[in-house]
Amino acid sequence: MIKNTLWGLMTLLTILVALYAIGLLFAPDIRPPFVQNLFTHFPKVTTIHFLGGGVAIVAGAFQFNASLRMKYRSLHKLLGRFYVVSILFSGIAGLILAINSVGGIYVQAGFGLMATFWLVTTINAYQLIRKGKVSSHESWMVRSYAVTLAGVTLRLYLGLSVVLGIKFFDAYPVLAWLCWVPNLFIAELLLRFKRNKTTAINKRTLLESDEGVVGE
Repeated sequence: MIKNTLWGLMTLLTILVALYAIGLLFAPDIRPPFVQNLFTHFPKVTTIHFLGGGVAIVAGAFQFNASLRMKYRSLHKLLGRFYVVSILFSGIAGLILAINSVGGIYVQAGFGLMATFWLVTTINAYQLIRKGKVSSHESWMVRSYAVTLAGVTLRLYLGLSVVLGIKFFDAYPVLAWLCWVPNLFIAELLLRFKRNKTTAINKRTLLESDEGVVGE
């Protein structure tokens, strides 16, 4: 129940962010100044980044519903392909934008490393599933999507900074890191918890099996 609720909330937020990204493409009047600056100087690259990111964040969300994944295997594979391809385009575009972003070296480094991690984790996840290593693939997909969710956390933190009265150019260098590094940290904690739980179950099963043999 809790998992489904959290997944539903996450999916709703990703859809809203994707719709916002599409809105930025077709409605220039709603673009914040820093976004308009990107469209002015890098129109094609910015379009690819926002469009690819919008596709990735929604496609990825539906990959984390276990019942949907098991019931619709073909759809899972199709969405996976959309996810990987969209990140390849959006990630490379994001790297270009990061190098040329406003805010100085801290912003450029933050978003540049984010784009790099996004590409590396996604490509690694894809290569692992091609080799049939499902468990490792799932772990790297969690890492990949943790970075993808920066699209959500960045908007949330930007909104919070406005509420708190923090000036954009003061907040932006921090948000360039805050929007994705904690996401990866949480992903690693969840993966470690899952591994420890699996190990504990395997040990208990083995112990029960040994006790059964002794009892015989």
